[in-house]
Amino acid sequence: MSKQNILIIVGDYVEDYEVMVPFQCLLTLGYLVDVVSPNKTKNSTVKTAIHDFLPGEQTYTELKGHNFTITKDWEAVNPSDYVALLIPGGRAPEFLRGNDKVLEIVSVFMKENKPVGALCHGPMVLTAIPGLLKGRKVTAYPALKVDMVNAGAVWVDGCSIDGAVRDGNLVTGCAWPGHPAWLREILVLLKAKVEFA
Repeated sequence: MSKQNILIIVGDYVEDYEVMVPFQCLLTLGYLVDVVSPNKTKNSTVKTAIHDFLPGEQTYTELKGHNFTITKDWEAVNPSDYVALLIPGGRAPEFLRGNDKVLEIVSVFMKENKPVGALCHGPMVLTAIPGLLKGRKVTAYPALKVDMVNAGAVWVDGCSIDGAVRDGNLVTGCAWPGHPAWLREILVLLKAKVEFA
């Protein structure tokens, strides 16, 4: 496979698995992956959070995760250098959606019909761009259903926690248990061919 670049936008308290697993999987498949964060430089870090789902509890638990190393300077990001964009969840999307450059980058990917993957709370970023989700089928962490519907999206009922929804160039998923389905749909959009010698 020719080297293709994929961009992942994160911030402090991104969900640990939701950045680490796609990052490592895509590197394994031969993609070049840049992980960036607003106002961060290459080799700086963001803190991650580990979320888990415990029986009988109304929401997820949260523990401090690892420090994740940023791979490229924020100021050097140019959307034209990438074939796809990923937005993991965690708490980072709460503040990423207020960053003008993040929204500009997302808008470029959507306008150019490049694959965009948003997982768990990641779709929250998409709600900050007026009209972006109008009529789009989506899923996200279940508590975000009202946010998605209020942004004009069509919420897909019945998508399991380990599932994913693809609508055109947009792939959304509920949470990290859905990595296999979510990544599979993104790889389909990328027309990936996996071969190991």
